[in-house]
Amino acid sequence: MKHLRVFIFVLVLASLACGTGDLTSLLNPLPNDDFSSSSSGWGTGTDAYSSVEYTNGGLTMQVFEPYYVTWSTPDTTVYENVHMEVDIQNQSSDDKALFGFICNEQGTTNAFYYVGVSPDGYYAFIKSSVVGDDVYLKEDFSDVVTDNLSSLRLGLDCANGSMALYVNGQKIDSVSDSSYTSGSVGLFLATNEEPNGAAAIFDNFVMTKLGE
Repeated sequence: MKHLRVFIFVLVLASLACGTGDLTSLLNPLPNDDFSSSSSGWGTGTDAYSSVEYTNGGLTMQVFEPYYVTWSTPDTTVYENVHMEVDIQNQSSDDKALFGFICNEQGTTNAFYYVGVSPDGYYAFIKSSVVGDDVYLKEDFSDVVTDNLSSLRLGLDCANGSMALYVNGQKIDSVSDSSYTSGSVGLFLATNEEPNGAAAIFDNFVMTKLGE
């Protein structure tokens, strides 16, 4: 199968981007965050490859290396059957940068789904595993992404056996896969071939139980 876009990501989860959660997040089982407080629990840090910091009124991510992905989690809690939404301000110079959600991450391994969109309208549902190459469950292009890029609210149903992607409340696509049925969640940003090409500000993250 020939992919519409090939991401040969260096998937490295640095401890600096793994959130542990503060007292508030521990008492609230479903994370909701406007990122106004740098102590809300999301993992942060900056190194030679990427940066995740509470700046510019949100959770700001930058990636400096080509074909590299960075992500951050609000905690290490295992969730199941949830819906996530987040506002994204795209600041990428590369229209092939990819940003979106981590779904059902299996502990601190490279086993998870990542689902995102690019400024040029590309979107993908991708499965990462500890061994082997990433599996593209589904990918395509949508004008809904490019039409709403200036005011983008991304949504994802992260369910037991299926996922559905939304842009500004409109369903873009869905996919079925039961490899990972629960896990932790997060946000990610990835470069394509352009160094320093990916930058985005995430804000107003909301998570709810599906069906509520």
